[in-house]
Amino acid sequence: MRLRAGFAVLLLSGCVALQPGAGESVQVSEIVAAATAASRATPEEQRRQLSHAQQMFTAKQDDSNRVRLATLLSLLPAPMRDDARAVALLEPLAARRPETPMVQFAALLAAGTAERQRITRDLRAAEKREEAAEERAGTMRQQADTLRQQLEALKSIERGILEREERRRTTTR
Repeated sequence: MRLRAGFAVLLLSGCVALQPGAGESVQVSEIVAAATAASRATPEEQRRQLSHAQQMFTAKQDDSNRVRLATLLSLLPAPMRDDARAVALLEPLAARRPETPMVQFAALLAAGTAERQRITRDLRAAEKREEAAEERAGTMRQQADTLRQQLEALKSIERGILEREERRRTTTR
C-alpha cells in the first residue's frame, strides 16, 4: 500500500515537473478558494483572515503570499478593502515575464482593481461636479429671488409715484 502511495506521489510530482506552472495553478486555485470563502464569511472572520494574510506576507514576502494578501485587500468589503495597497502589491508581479499562472492572475486582479479605483475616482469627481452645480444653482436662485424682490420694490415705488401724480391731478382741477 505504501509502495502504491509512494508511486502515485512520484507520478504526480513527475506530472507537475512536465507541466510548468502546475504548482502555481494549484496555489492560485487555493488563493481564489480562500478569497471566495472570506468574501462569504462574517466581518470578524474576514478581519481574522486578512490579519493572517498580512502576517504571512510579513513573515515571507513571496509571490503566493503577496497575491493572497492583495486578493483579500481588493475583494473584502470596506473598511477592510484597500485597492491602492492591493494594486501596489500586484503591479510588480503583474509586469513580470514569463506569464505564469500566478503572474496572469496577478495581472487580472491588478487590472480589475485599478479599474475599480478609476471608476471610484470618476464617481467622486462627478459627485463633486454635481455638488458644485447644485451650489451654483442655489446661488442663482438666491440672486433671482433678490432680483424679484428688487423688481417688486421698484413696481411698488412706481405705483406710489403714479398714485401721487393722480391725486395731484385730481386736487388741481
